[in-house]
Amino acid sequence: MSKEFEIVREFEVDASPEEVWAAITTGTGAWLWPMEYEPREGGAAPFGGTITAWDPAHRLTARVESPDTGDGTPRQTLNQLDHVIEAREGGGSWVRYVHSGIFVDDWENQYDGADQHTDFYLHTLREYLRHFPGRTPVFAGTDGPEASRAATAFETLTRGLGLPDGAAEGSTVRVDLPGVGPVDAVVDYRRPYFAGLRTGTAMYRLFGRNHFGAPVGVSVHDFTPGADARLTEAAWRDRLDRIFA
Repeated sequence: MSKEFEIVREFEVDASPEEVWAAITTGTGAWLWPMEYEPREGGAAPFGGTITAWDPAHRLTARVESPDTGDGTPRQTLNQLDHVIEAREGGGSWVRYVHSGIFVDDWENQYDGADQHTDFYLHTLREYLRHFPGRTPVFAGTDGPEASRAATAFETLTRGLGLPDGAAEGSTVRVDLPGVGPVDAVVDYRRPYFAGLRTGTAMYRLFGRNHFGAPVGVSVHDFTPGADARLTEAAWRDRLDRIFA
């Protein structure tokens, strides 16, 4: 049954409105995935959308009617993202983010997934603005094999990388990352179905999407000069295949 939804987040960040604007319009590969916006009201937005508000360093709104999920399954009849950015007194910015629309079916599961992903993505945005501001990213992302839909798949993934079960946010751990090898990383995010690892040159995002009926996922935001997205994705696919063999 179709039903409207709205997810609202507000936060402050020690970055200028111009830096936040650049991150959400031209630098999305640094914290989400690469997307392109035609820089004008009425211009093209990702996923076949339209920009309904384009006010640089202040407001961006993009609206999509009947988003294409890529698998031929209609899950939404409307999706809208609205960002409002204000300069904060004394420096930095205040940001209001609203994700709204209409889910077609499986409403509670879809809302739960969107709600939890929102927190992880916006956390990653703040991590980028704090630790890698203005740096050009190389984005790589992949999903696990069909076996990674299992109920315990996310734990299998984190243990396969050497991430201790009890590692809390803020701790430094030794993990074995595909294409990199053993390295020290900060656990910058830890929830039952999500984990974020940060090194001096990259951010690694681990998604327990098995909880929402999909395979686990991984994204890498690499700020190393000369990083190769294809090699990174191939290394992660190989590791995921072996972890879930």
